[in-house]
Amino acid sequence: MKFNFKSSYVVIAVIGLIVILLFGGRMFMIIEPGERGVIFRPYTSGLDKDNIYTEGFHVIAPWNDMKVYNVREQQREETMDVLDKNGLSINTDVTVRFNPHYTQIGHLHEKFGVNFVNVLVIPEVRSSVRQVAGRYTAEEIYSTKRAEVEQAIISETRETLGENFIDMKALLIRSINLPAQIKGAIEAKLQQEQESLAYEYKLTKETAEAERRRIEAEGIANYNRIINESLTDKILKQRGIEATQDLAESPNAKVVVIGSGKDGLPLILGGN
Repeated sequence: MKFNFKSSYVVIAVIGLIVILLFGGRMFMIIEPGERGVIFRPYTSGLDKDNIYTEGFHVIAPWNDMKVYNVREQQREETMDVLDKNGLSINTDVTVRFNPHYTQIGHLHEKFGVNFVNVLVIPEVRSSVRQVAGRYTAEEIYSTKRAEVEQAIISETRETLGENFIDMKALLIRSINLPAQIKGAIEAKLQQEQESLAYEYKLTKETAEAERRRIEAEGIANYNRIINESLTDKILKQRGIEATQDLAESPNAKVVVIGSGKDGLPLILGGN
């Protein structure tokens, strides 16, 4: 029987087509922008944590498995009930923004898997919020130390997630809801504190003004005392003589001198 090369090519082509149809979905991978892939080789080296596949077209053996991760910045919103320092229940809405470290996908997959958001991120955010809230009172969380509470939650959550291959971009406390009675009491207290501060400011201002006036009055009194002590009879007589001379030398004055005053100064009459 003569061997037919043409028939052999057809058989090979058919076999190749069958392989592509059966395993094409596992052999040919397209990683989209904003994604990274990590490959698992079950029959040889296992999980390849060091080689991360970037976006584009990739061909892998059909018996290997490619895990694709979304490494874009993601956002989750959580509503939770936490207890304050005194055991009061507080309802809190939190938003967290994060993304996996691009080069650590293999380690993330080994430790947490593709469901890392629900296994790692959300539980850690909840845990940090509860731990931090437990160190403050409801009033501090709601008003006086809200920024401090938020920063403490951010710091502790970022540290924990960073140790587990997650880059936390931001964590925001959207709202803090207290029981109506507690909220009303806190707001009333804050209003009273503001009114008290306003009264203290007004009192301080008026006290300062009174002190300024007292100092001014003392200055005027001291000035008058010094002037009075310096005005002796001789000085007054000298000032009188100078004034008489100035008046006599005035071009518009017509002067008539009649005797002298009791202090020895002449009397000057007339003038236009």
